[in-house]
This record gives sequence, structure tokens and C-alpha cells, in this order.
Amino acid sequence: MESLRLGNKRCPKKLEATPEYMKKLFIMPDSSDRFVEFGVHLLDMIHDFFKEKKGIHSSISINKLGNKFSNIDLPKSPALVHDVLDDIKNNIIRHSVKVANPYYIGHMTSAIPYFMILLEMISVSLNQNQVKIESAKASSFVEREFICWMHRLVYRESSDFYTKNIQNRRIALGNITSDGTIANLTALMLAMSKAFPPQGNKFKGLKEEGLHTALNYYGYRQAVILVSKRGHYSICKSGTILGIGKKGVVTIPVHPYTNKINIDKLWQCVEKIKKEDKKIGLPTKFVAVIGIAGTTETGNIDDLEALHDVALELGAHYHVDAAWGGGSLLMDSCRNNLKGIELADTASLDSHKLLYAPNSMGMCLFKNVEDSQYLYHTSNYIIRRSSVDQGRFTVEGSRPFACLKPWAALKIIGRNGYKLIFEHAKDLQKTFTELIEKDPLFELLNIPELFIINYRFVPPELKPILDELMENPKENSNQISAVNKMINYINVELHKTIREHDTSFVSRTRLESTRYSPRKVVVLRAITINPNTEKYMLRKILNEHRTLGLRIWNDTCLPKTRLNIYNMLNKIKATV
Repeated sequence: MESLRLGNKRCPKKLEATPEYMKKLFIMPDSSDRFVEFGVHLLDMIHDFFKEKKGIHSSISINKLGNKFSNIDLPKSPALVHDVLDDIKNNIIRHSVKVANPYYIGHMTSAIPYFMILLEMISVSLNQNQVKIESAKASSFVEREFICWMHRLVYRESSDFYTKNIQNRRIALGNITSDGTIANLTALMLAMSKAFPPQGNKFKGLKEEGLHTALNYYGYRQAVILVSKRGHYSICKSGTILGIGKKGVVTIPVHPYTNKINIDKLWQCVEKIKKEDKKIGLPTKFVAVIGIAGTTETGNIDDLEALHDVALELGAHYHVDAAWGGGSLLMDSCRNNLKGIELADTASLDSHKLLYAPNSMGMCLFKNVEDSQYLYHTSNYIIRRSSVDQGRFTVEGSRPFACLKPWAALKIIGRNGYKLIFEHAKDLQKTFTELIEKDPLFELLNIPELFIINYRFVPPELKPILDELMENPKENSNQISAVNKMINYINVELHKTIREHDTSFVSRTRLESTRYSPRKVVVLRAITINPNTEKYMLRKILNEHRTLGLRIWNDTCLPKTRLNIYNMLNKIKATV
């Protein structure tokens, strides 16, 4: 029997596309031993990737990597599975990012439990299509059970409520979605349908007649959604899909450091819209108010109770985007941080974030189960009215059995296990925050809540000058902008150098919600959810940042740039 060990030098075997060969590809191999051998070598390949001691990223350039995948001709003749796996090993796995590396603390993508690989194999092998019970028999009921668990985690209704509705085919407690973007879109589609419901034979509802007709029928000039500036970009994408456009998504300023929506500014914005309404002679329909439970850039949480009150007063749907923070509810001590999430009409969560499932799976939960009817649709050939198909309530059609992974993870890890994982993440957050605050060459730029820390490197010559300038921010506005421009440049270069150095990784973003507001400040962004990360590693990461930052400041600037910087500094010193 031909060896399957990858990397062995072999003479390429030419294959022909024949009916017999095609049939073999769609059935199990003749020998179970051969199938197992494939599996063993695949797992060896993955194991080697995880155990490799090289950097987080491979050294190949983006251009060279692109060249490896620039064959414009579609493959014509068949190739051996072995040969394609060898290609995957050498050209894909070898150049993939090691997101499980304990020094990789830059994104929400992190290490996952090893058993997820096995669950993925099961899910792919079964190839269930969750749109229809005829193609997803047991998995449809698993999905409903998982949604029930998450609904109870958020809304905490009575046991009787969940016993009645867990497998109630007439309604849905929520939807599994491909990601958080579709979860938010689902919530806002529901909100739009609620905002413009049918009225007998006169108006058949937004779903039937469209936004333009709905606005005219109800006498509104526009429909808007209110969300903070820290809202995920999927909200704006939803606005374009729903027909209200990006302008229909009104973003509200946030408080510095806390990054929580500014309720006073929100009401000012509402009053401004109402004044414009009076001039035009038609009111605005406030379709939805959105609270953020774990902002993507800063990990902060809005005042969810206050936003619920705003939504009530405006007669708007209240949605909480908890794609990042929702999973933390498994830890009882985090419950108070998300106080008010149980008031949301809809809530979105991602399992590929704090539930530690692989990419990607989101969910949208409905507080009022009857609201699922606003999404209800049927089709003669697949999801008929009399069916029990979950697809009757989902935006997406065909969907994989993605919820198997978080469903099994909750069984394998349990709430107590997740509690330990989150406690570790919280401990790492506290450690890294303290290290930043104690180091005179770094500046903390947010108040961390859900495992995300924003900070930046500040050269020793600039820190005291900037602090002095900030004592009179209005008078020193131009100088403050000039100094921050320099620091922005240094931190962009620092981030690039960290990437090139490749022994650790953090991400970066630009925030206007710091003490230097409204200026946009470049910040480094660390996320402490990797269970493999230890405290001493955080010290090593920050030490590396310090060394690289000083090198950029002292050594790598061009002489002309250095001269301009010092001339600027002398001018600033003279004015202070």
C-alpha cells in the first residue's frame, strides 16, 4: 500500500477522471485502516504546526505568498489526496498564523480546545443542513437546546417558560447565524419589521411593501438606528442592507477612557433630529437603540439599563450587541457588568469569541418569542408552513451544524471550567494593566473591563511635555496635536516592528475617546483571553515593546526627521 506520510519524495502519479475513480472519492476507503492512516497523518501535520518553535508568522513576504496562489487556470485533471495534502502542508499550514501561541494577544481569535478538531470532523462528516429537518434531524433539536441554554443565560426566564418553549416548533427563542454580523442584521431586520407592521389590507408590512412605501404609509421622513461610536462596523453594514444607509445609523460620542455611550449626547442628538423634523414637517422613526456589551476595540460596556430607558421613551426596539461580552455571563461575577442585558428585545452573541469555539458562529436571541414571527418565511420546496424547520425564522438558508461545537464545549468544560478560564483572563488583564501603569514609557488609554487593553508607547522626552501641555488643553491645542502626531507615528512604526520581530503580537487601532479627544490617537490593543498565556509572558511582551520603542525613537528616525522633532520640541518647551 502506498505510504501516506507527507513530505516523502514520490514520483507524481497521473490520474484520469473516470466514473470509477469519482465514485471512490464519495465513499469511505476500501479499508478502514487506510482511512485511519489518513487521519493519523492529518493530525500529525496539525500537531507539528502547533509544536513548531518558529515565530507567530512565517517569514515569507505577502507578495511571495500571493505568487504561490496565482494560478489562473482551474485544475483540470484529478490529483491524489496525498499530493494535495502535501501542498496544503507546505504552502498553507506552513504560512498560517499561530493564533494559539501564548504571545499572540492581539485579536479576539485565540487558542481553542483540542477537542474542537474532533467536533469539526464530526460536523463535516455528517454534513447536516440546518435549514430543514429533512437534512438535519437530530441536529435541529440540538440547535434548539443550545439556543435555550444561551437564552436562559441572558434572560433568565422561569423553568416553566423554557420547558414550554425549548422544542416549541411554532416559535424560535433565537437563531444560530454564521457570525455576529448576521446576528446583528437579524436583530435589526426584526426591529424594522416591528417598526412598520402590517395594518389589515391597507398596508401589508415592511417585508412585503418595502421601506419607501412603509415610510410614506406611516408618515415618517426617515428611519434611524442609534448606537455609540464604538459600535461594530456590522451595524453600518446592516444599515446599507436594510435600505436606511450608513446615514441612517446615527453614532453617538462616548465618554473618554470608559468608552461608554454618552447618554446626554444621545439625547442632544435626538433633539437635533426632532428639530429637523419640525422644519421638514415629518417625524423620524427611531427604529432601534443599540447597547454594546463589550466594544470590539476597547472591551467596554455601555450603561445597558439607561439605554433600555431611552429605547422605551423613543418607542424603539432595544438591541444589545454582546458578540464579545455575552459569553462572560457564564462567570457570575461578570453578571453585574452586563446588568440590563436581560432587558434587551434582542441580543447577539458569538460562540467563536468567549465560548472558545472555532470561527465562526453567532446567534441572535429574542426576548419575546413571538417576535420570531417577524422573520417568518416559507418556501414550497423546502420550508413549508406546516414544517418544524428552524429555517422558517432565519435570514440565512443553508447552514452547517456549527452549534455542535459550543454545545459540546459547554458539556465538556462546564460553567465551572469557563469560570476558571475567565478568572485567568481577568488576572492577565489586571497584570498587564498594572505593568503599563507602572512603566513611565507607556500610557494606558482605556479602563479595561472585558479583557481588552488600549495603551501606547510614549518616548521619555515627550511624556512630561505632553502632561504639562494637558494642564491647559484649550490654550495648547496646536502643540498637543503636534506631539500626538509624533507619538502616533512612533506607535505605527512600533507595531510594524513588533510584527517583523515576530516573537509576540498585539493589534492596533485609532481612538478619539481618550483624554486627547477629539484627536485620533494610535493605540496598541492587547487581548488577554489566551488560556496559554502566563503573567511572566506579559512582562516579556511589554519589555520587548519598550526596547523596540526606544530603538525607533533613538536610532531609526532619519536625521532630518530627528531634527524636525527636536525643533518642534524646543518650540513647545518655549511655549510651556
